[in-house]
Amino acid sequence: MNAQLSTALFRELRPEFFRVLCVEDSRLYVDALDALERAAADAPRGVGREDALAIVEREVERHSAGEVTARERARAALDYFETAGWIETEQGNDWQRLVHFHPNGQATMQTLRRLAFPEGVAFSDKLVNVCTTLANVDALRAEPWAQVETCAANLQAGVAELRGMQKAIERHTRQQLAAPTLRENLSVLFDQFAERIGHACYAELVRSRLPLRLAEARRAVSVLGVDAEALGKMQAEVLRRDPAVSAETAYSRVRLRLEELEQLLESVVPVADAVDRRTAEFTRRSLARFRYLQETTSESRAQVQAFFEALNLHGAGRRVAEMDDEAAEFPALRLHDARLMAGLESLYTPRLQRGVGEIAPLDEEASDDERDAALRRVQSALRDSLTVARANRFVEALLPERGARMSSAEIPLRCDDDLADLIACLLHARAADARYRVEVPATTDESAVPEFDAKLNRRIERFTLSRR
Repeated sequence: MNAQLSTALFRELRPEFFRVLCVEDSRLYVDALDALERAAADAPRGVGREDALAIVEREVERHSAGEVTARERARAALDYFETAGWIETEQGNDWQRLVHFHPNGQATMQTLRRLAFPEGVAFSDKLVNVCTTLANVDALRAEPWAQVETCAANLQAGVAELRGMQKAIERHTRQQLAAPTLRENLSVLFDQFAERIGHACYAELVRSRLPLRLAEARRAVSVLGVDAEALGKMQAEVLRRDPAVSAETAYSRVRLRLEELEQLLESVVPVADAVDRRTAEFTRRSLARFRYLQETTSESRAQVQAFFEALNLHGAGRRVAEMDDEAAEFPALRLHDARLMAGLESLYTPRLQRGVGEIAPLDEEASDDERDAALRRVQSALRDSLTVARANRFVEALLPERGARMSSAEIPLRCDDDLADLIACLLHARAADARYRVEVPATTDESAVPEFDAKLNRRIERFTLSRR
């Protein structure tokens, strides 16, 4: 494949085409080609030879390249671009020579601009969609091959997003280390990193809880790999799409795709961990660079430090207020005829004196508002503790096999913890991550009379619990 690519590439391009990027004057050549390409885009009929020469001449003067005159250097560069195949010269009807930028050169310049000015990184929901798709057992069994191919494509795109995020953090780290002033240091931290990465894609990555979701996705793929019915459906789908292959080849493709899916799932967590490490390194280096710039570039800090060193030398063991009338020689501050604003007393903050008040006794009986507030706090604590993971564990303990069903009358409730597990099931019955169903007869048949089960001094409307 590589030999075919190289043969076709150098059949289309001249050997000197890429040489403009690796010679001594490559910076001049790249800027000159960039200016020529932009000018050619605005002139469909072509850029006049003299105009193109003037464009290159401006870049030569800006770079100050060589000891020869800018005009001669620009003419030599323009001839070199034509020899290398970046531009073409055409003779017009009015004997005017027009310069056109070659299409191959336009494509290369667009690639160079994307490399020099990367687009903003983003963390979409591709990896989360993969985990959700693999957790949906019914949809996975209905169309296994289409779901597997979609998940593989989304995983490749998601891993590419994570690697792009990692490279963007590395780029911001380099910018932070090269910042010469505190202003640029804080600009990289808050205006660039925090806005584009910290509060955007990295925050989405943290909220997605990928390690927990990916573990469930890997188990789903393992179960799919031993499901004979699903493997048969995928093999039949491969044969339908490509009738020329044999059944053994189709089955091999299915197994290879499942192995690729497992490898992609295993590769997500290391890349996400690398993003975490890069983020921590950026934070550490940003703080170190900020402290270094404070120590080396802050003139006001040096003046204040010199003032207090002299203050400690002359007034060791005494209060600042006692030194107000002394004629001590302190470093001059940049204030007109003043040593300290408001005098030396401004450095001392007097203690505030508060009067002793009476302690208001608490009522023995709580008011209705206090009871409602306490009830709201208890409800909030219950919502925080009754998670969908707790409900899934409770259902798996009750119904070990998929597809099993149980009436609420048969559910054993021995203590308050079991009752809380049941409440969690009812709270998260319609959640996307719930691996069970709750069927209430009253919702399907409005004429049915609701029945209740007595559980731990509670009345619970009867329902049927089934595991997906």
